[in-house]
Amino acid sequence: MEVNVLNINGQETGRKVTLNESVFGIEPNDHVLYLDVKQYLGNQRQGTAKAKERSEHSGSTRKLGRQKGGGGARRGDINSPVLVGGARAFGPRPRDYRTKLNLKTKILARKSALAYKAQENAIVVVEDFNLEAPKTKEMLNIAKNLKVDGKKILFVLPAENKTIYLSARNVKSMNVQAAANIHAYGILNADVMVVTENSLSVIDSVLNK
Repeated sequence: MEVNVLNINGQETGRKVTLNESVFGIEPNDHVLYLDVKQYLGNQRQGTAKAKERSEHSGSTRKLGRQKGGGGARRGDINSPVLVGGARAFGPRPRDYRTKLNLKTKILARKSALAYKAQENAIVVVEDFNLEAPKTKEMLNIAKNLKVDGKKILFVLPAENKTIYLSARNVKSMNVQAAANIHAYGILNADVMVVTENSLSVIDSVLNK
């Protein structure tokens, strides 16, 4: 699949790049994508939710009523979960939501996500660029020139670039990542990917080890 290379002004440079078929042209695997996205979202969770159960709740232990014959549910004391203001039964406890995936599975998930973006023609290839100083306005102008403004954009760079990262940080719909660090969730969450030329070779080397 060939894609025209644009500059940051949105003009064609007259060059084309060929997207690697072993990455962008595979048959996407939906189950692997599910596993990878589930792992990513699980790893973002703090897992600190905690509710007091009956033994941890403060309150009198006086028995409120007879055990049988009252016509309602049994309740030993005021901490009973069946009462308003009582403790919670089987409430959340601190836990670790992190899971592990094989490296081959994660690589296949990234390839599948990139293949979906290629099928949707949602990949824009631009010349490598840099900014002299962090300016949000310049990133907004680039998005406008490339006709992707108003969409969720994932900028993929060959390496980490602090100036570009700071320029896009205040724009909610923009995300900047180094090519070696892209993941399936970030790719799928974006409406369009803006990929620099040199990033393509990094993606190929990382996903075709």
